[in-house]
Amino acid sequence: MKTHSTTPSDITREWHLVDADGVVLGRLASEVAKLLRGKHKPYFAPHLDCGDHVVVTNAAKLLMTGNKLTDKKYYRHSGYPGGLKEVPYDKLMTEKPEFAVEKAVRGMLPSNKLGRQMAKKLKVYAGPAHPHGAQNPKILDLKQVAAPHDPEQAHTIEEVAGG
Repeated sequence: MKTHSTTPSDITREWHLVDADGVVLGRLASEVAKLLRGKHKPYFAPHLDCGDHVVVTNAAKLLMTGNKLTDKKYYRHSGYPGGLKEVPYDKLMTEKPEFAVEKAVRGMLPSNKLGRQMAKKLKVYAGPAHPHGAQNPKILDLKQVAAPHDPEQAHTIEEVAGG
């Protein structure tokens, strides 16, 4: 009996549609990263891109627990002295909620060529509309896994901006 080794020809890719409405950002990102890597498949191989395509809709309606929406900041540096820029997540979620989801998922993927290849299969949209209907994506409900444990502690951008 021989040991099975997955080859690129063995890989089949599916499309998944995830609704981010009422879901915590970090838990959504970990589930999406698992799908992009292909860890849910029986023939997963860490050296191959076995993952599926994932479409995330309603990114603007994500939840963040605690005070993360106001206290957490996104940092970037230009490479020059004094070139550190910071953007609070409440501003980032109002202007570019897609970027916040992409950044969270990308942080959970490998930091190499393989991780960049996996990240290309992620499509994020702020609203409910997406142009990937022709791929017949399977609707994946993450409310069981990624819903907040304590709904009192979870906040949306509308709550923070409006109140």
